[in-house]
Amino acid sequence: RSLNAALLYPGIGLLEFSITVGRGTDTPFEVLGAPYVDDLRLSHELNKLGLAGLQFTPIRFTPTASIFKGEACGGVRITITDRTALNAVDAGIAIASTLQRLYPKEFKLSLVDTLLNRTASVKAMRAGDTWKKVVAGWSSETQAFEARRRAFLRY
Repeated sequence: RSLNAALLYPGIGLLEFSITVGRGTDTPFEVLGAPYVDDLRLSHELNKLGLAGLQFTPIRFTPTASIFKGEACGGVRITITDRTALNAVDAGIAIASTLQRLYPKEFKLSLVDTLLNRTASVKAMRAGDTWKKVVAGWSSETQAFEARRRAFLRY
């Protein structure tokens, strides 16, 4: 629906089986939440992370589609403050880690693996590893991919 939604989708979309990611609102992938989420606490915790290019504002909303359809949800509105600094996947992992820490009984972390397909990363988040440590665990594979793709880049 918007450029911001498209920019956020690769990271926020990872969460869509565990929480509402704004489907059924006017701003899909720009809001997220669940009935059990304290919007003020979540926005505070996410802003403390200092994620580059993002700011989180508390919000209450009721999605009209998808997970938690028709249920009042607490959550956050995600504002992109710097598109060039944004790393949406890192943000998705940071949000998942934060939700797991704040709501370990309610947040369905295992469903994040449906799209992430990194069971080791989900186990690390469940064990309490920081989001930075989880993402750092991908570095050797990421570097190998970057080296392989270099030959195919035109610009």
